[in-house]
Amino acid sequence: MPADLKGMLQADKKVLMAWNDITPLARNEFICWVIDAKKPETRAKRILVARDKLTRGERRPCCWIGCIHRPANLPARP
Repeated sequence: MPADLKGMLQADKKVLMAWNDITPLARNEFICWVIDAKKPETRAKRILVARDKLTRGERRPCCWIGCIHRPANLPARP
């Protein structure tokens, strides 16, 4: 787990509880989505978006299909 993402999760109990409630595959998708960012500002934005999504109860980062953990036979999530 990247230190910046871990720090965000540990800073907010509600977000950490939501993180612990999602599946390991969903966690991996969030991690991959964050580390896939090429620019530091994009990575920082994705961490903020992840916090927002988890706070609202969303269980996946987005429709991003770049995660190596997503089985090839599953379609992208809308």
